[in-house]
Amino acid sequence: MSTLREGAVEVVRRLRAGGFAAFWVGGCVRDLEMGREPHDYDIVTDARPEQVASLFDDAVAVGAEFGVVAVSSHGHQYEVATFRTEGPYLDGRRPSSVRFATAEDDVRRRDFTINGLLHDPLSGQTIDHVDGRQDIKRRIIRTIGPPQERFAEDYLRLLRAVRLAAELDFTIEPQAFRAITALAPSIARVSAERIRDELFRLLVAPGRSKGVQLLDESGLLKVILPEVAAMKGVEQPPEFHPEGDVFVHTVLALGHLRNSSPELALATLLHDVGKPPTMTREDRIRFNNHDEVGAQMAESICRRLRCSNEQMDRVVSLVRNHLRIKDLPKMRPAKAARFLLQPDAADHLELHRVDCLASHGDLSVWEWAVKAQQELAATKPLQARLLSGDDLIELGLPPGPKFKEILEYVEDAQLEGQVSSHEEAVALVRRVFPTGPRSGPR
Repeated sequence: MSTLREGAVEVVRRLRAGGFAAFWVGGCVRDLEMGREPHDYDIVTDARPEQVASLFDDAVAVGAEFGVVAVSSHGHQYEVATFRTEGPYLDGRRPSSVRFATAEDDVRRRDFTINGLLHDPLSGQTIDHVDGRQDIKRRIIRTIGPPQERFAEDYLRLLRAVRLAAELDFTIEPQAFRAITALAPSIARVSAERIRDELFRLLVAPGRSKGVQLLDESGLLKVILPEVAAMKGVEQPPEFHPEGDVFVHTVLALGHLRNSSPELALATLLHDVGKPPTMTREDRIRFNNHDEVGAQMAESICRRLRCSNEQMDRVVSLVRNHLRIKDLPKMRPAKAARFLLQPDAADHLELHRVDCLASHGDLSVWEWAVKAQQELAATKPLQARLLSGDDLIELGLPPGPKFKEILEYVEDAQLEGQVSSHEEAVALVRRVFPTGPRSGPR
């Protein structure tokens, strides 16, 4: 038994010893029913917040208005919530009032039947007031109560239903899906941060392709990512893309992804986002400069989703450079090596791989690049840079954008074996850039 699970058992045991009812609830119970190891445990009890706090020395109120207390056990933190029922949701996110209630009342205010199970870890009994176990067996996502009512309480549930379908490979019950389609425009009322987090969870799920298709079919995609919805129907030259339009290609690419970070998955979703606005029909269908246009669009989308700067930089870099891999064998060895030695090179290679598999299927360049990367890793040609920006300033060169060009020139020379020490690198700069940074080496 993992320490996470042991801690969750101990929290229930301590509440029971204090004379209170206590159960695991929600996703952890669903996962146990499905034979999956839960990643977290939520606990509900009839103990009031102050009573929970009296049993745990390190208890912290994290949602006092909802009766939620955070406690620690076996090195992990758990949220313990008092059974409650809720008043009307007036803002599409929070209830207007909260009243402490029974365990069944608490379950019936929740979103989906598969998340409405209670489990007693001390007896091993699972309590099901909403036919959640049957829905797990049928692999169906169904709301607890009328779909329109449940979704209107928190519009993020519209996106969560799709994410769960992608994550668990379940089907959304038809009445619930009709409600999602009818209420899809309301997702715009949810904060960008909450949409981003749910979208990221969808994109790293094994069924990410199915998830994006459901986003499109429900109408959610054109609200949260209209740029991706615009890919539908955008033709591609069949000699390079026999699979179909840009949207079909993108969905296929997502399906080929191996275990992925949220940033790589989002970049895969957005790698051809620049194609619709750049499409032209000349001798054939072309998308000139779609990589750069797509990078600019990806940056705008990341800002809209409130991604961190680090997340945005990774996504934008992957979109901007997604065509570069195919040119690696034709590059100067040093330039190709520098690209393959960058920290996120593995993500660039993976995006190229799925891009190929979703179109022409030719992986020869990817195979060449992987082999070259392995050889470079074995020789470790760039254990440390020979020069820094401070070194250039000491040489009397004025700081500016050209510093990057000069440092890359020295790096190329190092990779090609022309220089191998700080002194040789300084001499190279003095020789090639004698009067300061220019448009390029002479």
